[in-house]
Amino acid sequence: MTSPVTGSGEVVLDHGSGAQLSHELISLIVETLGDVYIGEMEDSAMLSLPASRIAMTTDSFVVDPPFFGNGDIGKIAVCGTVNDLAVVGARPLYLTLGMILETGLPIDRLVRVLTSIRETAREAGVLIVCGDTKVVRKGEADQIYLNTAGVGVFERTPLRMRDVRPGDRVVLSGPIGNHTVHLLSIREGLGFEQRVLSDCAPLNGLLDDLFTAVGEGAVHSVRDVTRGGLAAVLHEYAASSGHTIRIEQAALPVQFETVMATDMLGINAIHAANEGCVCLFVDPSAEQEVLAALRSHRYGADAVTVGEVTEDAGAVVLMRDADGRDSVVEELQGSELPRLC
Repeated sequence: MTSPVTGSGEVVLDHGSGAQLSHELISLIVETLGDVYIGEMEDSAMLSLPASRIAMTTDSFVVDPPFFGNGDIGKIAVCGTVNDLAVVGARPLYLTLGMILETGLPIDRLVRVLTSIRETAREAGVLIVCGDTKVVRKGEADQIYLNTAGVGVFERTPLRMRDVRPGDRVVLSGPIGNHTVHLLSIREGLGFEQRVLSDCAPLNGLLDDLFTAVGEGAVHSVRDVTRGGLAAVLHEYAASSGHTIRIEQAALPVQFETVMATDMLGINAIHAANEGCVCLFVDPSAEQEVLAALRSHRYGADAVTVGEVTEDAGAVVLMRDADGRDSVVEELQGSELPRLC
């Protein structure tokens, strides 16, 4: 693709100069984002919020590789920010978009990212209200880095970790490990990427449908299962609640090909990153109702109960095998995987 802003088809350093080429690049960005961008080119966005209580989050995205089989860094950026708002019970409304572009990035790749951002924002029902673009020299970034901030409003009671209690069922909205396997397969040439796709998805629609169906009190807390995987989430909640969490190994939803890939790589799927899975802590009286509501949505079709918060004191996570033996799920000191995001 020949760039309408340089004729070279690549991002150049002068795109970050603040002069004519910068204005042309911004015009390309705004044109590609289309109706999901409502900024007015002022120094700040001026917004109306239909609530007195809001949620805010921010995140940076340095995905490796930034382009993969069924998504890219743009899709991940929108999903990650929207999901962080949705899991606390907020309705996502607005996003900011900051981009750091490496000199030499093909313009068609930038357009691909912007198109993913546009389409994912449309699906999630959010608007981009302001942004910023910087250009760095070759070798100072991995093609493209993104930063987003998100704003949402509370129309129901916020969900907090401190509300988890003994007896709560631990429910997963879908399979774990697929995002990690998909990206590593592309990076390392393992050949699994056609059979194991990234789970990257905006989950605010799933959670909104769930909360509408089951009402207040059925779900005590929700967390998206991203870096550090399910194990990191469970350790965080065990520490917060002061109670042992036990999960059933046989109940963990792991795709067969993902098992094959993680065995080959010598990693455990419970430590693998995901981008479209949430872990819910559910009142036992509402377990079946919650599962039914999740399974009625395409992003929750494989929802399953994997364990419970026990009465036992101690910030411990246990895994029970098919023979009824418990083993401690250790919290990793760092990461057993190369950086993905």
